[in-house]
Amino acid sequence: MKHASRVAFSLLAFVFFVSAMGILPMSARAKKQQASQEPAPAAQTQTVSGKIASVDKASFTLNVTSGAASAQSKQFTNAGPKSMTFQIDKNTTIDGQLKVGATADVTYRQDNGANVAISVHVS
Repeated sequence: MKHASRVAFSLLAFVFFVSAMGILPMSARAKKQQASQEPAPAAQTQTVSGKIASVDKASFTLNVTSGAASAQSKQFTNAGPKSMTFQIDKNTTIDGQLKVGATADVTYRQDNGANVAISVHVS
């Protein structure tokens, strides 16, 4: 009887360890897959320069001329002035005073189709 108890205990221990070893590698694979998934890329920032055409509480419009804008070495290819509106949020830093006719350099990101100013340098 003692021998049968040892065999039964050994079988139970074997089944337990085999099932535990079968589960552990799966959870390790799942962790590895989670770690390898890259987070969504941050919005790419762009920079433009031009004259301020209008100013509101939460936005302003900039008249940008051809070749005055750059986005990671990209330039406007269309001729003539281009008007761009920028949203101002709580994170926007403004160096100078936004007023019509002043020249401004704007660093911005696109968020759901809107241009959100990150920083504005008015000269």
